[in-house]
Amino acid sequence: MAPMTTWSGNEDGTVSNAEISYYKRRSSGVALVITACAYVIPQGKGFSGQIGTHDDAMIPSLMKIASTIHGNGALAILQIYHGGRMSPPEVIPDNQPLSASSVPAEREGAPVPKSMSEAEILETIIAFGLATRRAIIAGFDGVEIHGANTYLIQQFFSPHSNRRNDQWGGDLQKRMTFPLAITRTVLNTVSLYATKPFAVGYRLSPEEIENPGITIKDTLALVDALSNEKLDYLHISTMDFNAGSLRDKNDFKPRTVMIQEKIGHKIPIIGVGQIHTPEDACRVLDTGIPLVALGRELLMEPDWVNKVQLGELETIRTTLSLKSQEELVIPDNLWHGMITRVGWLPIEE
Repeated sequence: MAPMTTWSGNEDGTVSNAEISYYKRRSSGVALVITACAYVIPQGKGFSGQIGTHDDAMIPSLMKIASTIHGNGALAILQIYHGGRMSPPEVIPDNQPLSASSVPAEREGAPVPKSMSEAEILETIIAFGLATRRAIIAGFDGVEIHGANTYLIQQFFSPHSNRRNDQWGGDLQKRMTFPLAITRTVLNTVSLYATKPFAVGYRLSPEEIENPGITIKDTLALVDALSNEKLDYLHISTMDFNAGSLRDKNDFKPRTVMIQEKIGHKIPIIGVGQIHTPEDACRVLDTGIPLVALGRELLMEPDWVNKVQLGELETIRTTLSLKSQEELVIPDNLWHGMITRVGWLPIEE
């Protein structure tokens, strides 16, 4: 199960009963569940209703999530996160988003972030390590570093949001410094605290539409560097697995396939995006990519894997009925997002 924002946690960052029920409904059949992103530090909170892993007081809440997922036989991966310039001012301390540089996102009304000081950068790196320790204590089977979808780690890698000229920015190699520092801190934390196998994955977006922005050439250099770390997988965040370049309308090759060809022999890749049917999943596997994540499909069809295993393919739901919230066990805030976000899900009229 791919990580999906639920907007359904409690105000203090703990998990709600509605969110627990949501995970319970979707953790039967899948091999592992990657949670919605959890902020590692209050300054990095990115959404109202987001769960946190910023304090030891969150450990009991995190334990509820891990044990619920384990209860249906799946492994539990906690996605750890900092929103950076995408954090809404109203949900963070001092109402001041932070980023690599004081460059706002290219969207209407985007706030101008504060360029992070050396101390703030180091505090954030440490926070990812502390979040990993809490995930270990809470009983998770791994963490996924959220380096995708325009959030802070991607902001340091992007030439659009990172205009620094110190060790944390500049050329391509220096823009990798922050992502690699977080990766190494997380891996070091696992080596210090984990007493059983504990996975560390990294999620990334292969391109940006902004100019300057991340290109596939940049990303192939980053994944090459990441593949030399002791990560367990790379998760390539795309809205549509089969889509070509965001930057070049004449380039139709799926970005995840390009990454698989570059470093798939060194590290497992997860493919995701518009995978609804078993045939869709098989087409991903046929490229040599060994792992498939389902996101939106598991919102509409929590029993997807079980139905495939039982051969009940004709009963797999690939559209959303507006009358199905209770049956699908969707929290109210997530349900509102599902039915109002244009084009995100195919909705039955």
